[in-house]
Amino acid sequence: MAVNQEQLDRIKSGQGFIAALDQSGGSTPKALKLYGIEENEYANDAEMFGLVHKMRTRIVTSPAFSGERVFGAILFERTLDDTFEGQGAAEYLWQTKGVVPFLKIDKGLEDEANGVQLLKPIPGLSELLARAKAKGVFGTKERSVIKQNNADGIAAVLDQQFELGQQVLDAGLVPIIEPEVDINAADKADIETTLKQGLLERLDKVAPSTPVILKLTLPEVDGFFQELVEHPSVLKVVALSGGYVRDDANARLAKNPGVVASFSRALTEGLSAQQSDAEFNASLDKAIESIYRASVA
Repeated sequence: MAVNQEQLDRIKSGQGFIAALDQSGGSTPKALKLYGIEENEYANDAEMFGLVHKMRTRIVTSPAFSGERVFGAILFERTLDDTFEGQGAAEYLWQTKGVVPFLKIDKGLEDEANGVQLLKPIPGLSELLARAKAKGVFGTKERSVIKQNNADGIAAVLDQQFELGQQVLDAGLVPIIEPEVDINAADKADIETTLKQGLLERLDKVAPSTPVILKLTLPEVDGFFQELVEHPSVLKVVALSGGYVRDDANARLAKNPGVVASFSRALTEGLSAQQSDAEFNASLDKAIESIYRASVA
């Protein structure tokens, strides 16, 4: 099953970055708090998800948010079944904004073992991928976390990620493989060396005709991911902000040519439910412009 060629070309040659708008159950309360909405302002999960959808709607419908600087956006599964301005969320992103839609498919993380957190099982994956494809989604995102330089643990993360990535490719979608490295890891630079070697070994087994996207923590050594950026089986290397504030994330990103942003917290930093539309749009425009500049630096 083939991917959408127009969307593939947009990702491959596009200038800009991917917005991560995929806060899920565990991260939603924190995202809302940073947005100025306290936990006592909603009574249950339905109200919580309704409020975060309003936040996402405000972002994607803003005049500051368009395909000129944002070439992709990652959605949460609930958002896939929701709408923006009366149009299906994925369809709105692509048809109205020119932004390629992705879907977060992971169901969270297992408890830490061997210095890593693997993906939890994803029940109903085949059905979810088919539904995403039918709604015009281009690719998926699946996040693991690496906390220590444990060779067995890192290998387990990568084996699981690439096995899942092949299922995504078989469904006619492009996986964003995300083995996040904890920015607070004491041996972060050593982890990145082990991780890059493992990525290159597995990428050599991926056909260039069906490339993947890598989403990685910004490295300790500038330009460290250049071999990954240039690998024929890699469509794009994107970076997560990983807890760095936006200025720090942008500064690190600008030192890594060919890597573009896929920020979440760093994108929404400074946005508030209490802002007027004019204030909100101005703040979002400033954020998007700074991340765009760092991505194309």
